[in-house]
Amino acid sequence: MSDMSASASLAMTHLVPLAKEIDEDKVTPGVLGFIVFAALAVGVWLLMKSMNRHMGRVNFKEAPDPAAPPAAEGTAPAAPASSGSASAEGREKK
Repeated sequence: MSDMSASASLAMTHLVPLAKEIDEDKVTPGVLGFIVFAALAVGVWLLMKSMNRHMGRVNFKEAPDPAAPPAAEGTAPAAPASSGSASAEGREKK
């Protein structure tokens, strides 16, 4: 046990001068700041986990466009009349 106390006293003699070198006017967040930051991080993680679970349960079906003509049952929906050619014509006219 005397070896333990000798090493502890040797460590203290080396650490005490290091502690005095710290600027006493400097403000640091300390343990309380770390605890608050860790609590916020855990809260955000839990909220994101809950959001992902709730988003997975959403059953979303897009409502049909009321302006579109009704399609006959059993047929594929009609493709748009022009597939980008209007924008190309608009650029040529300018």
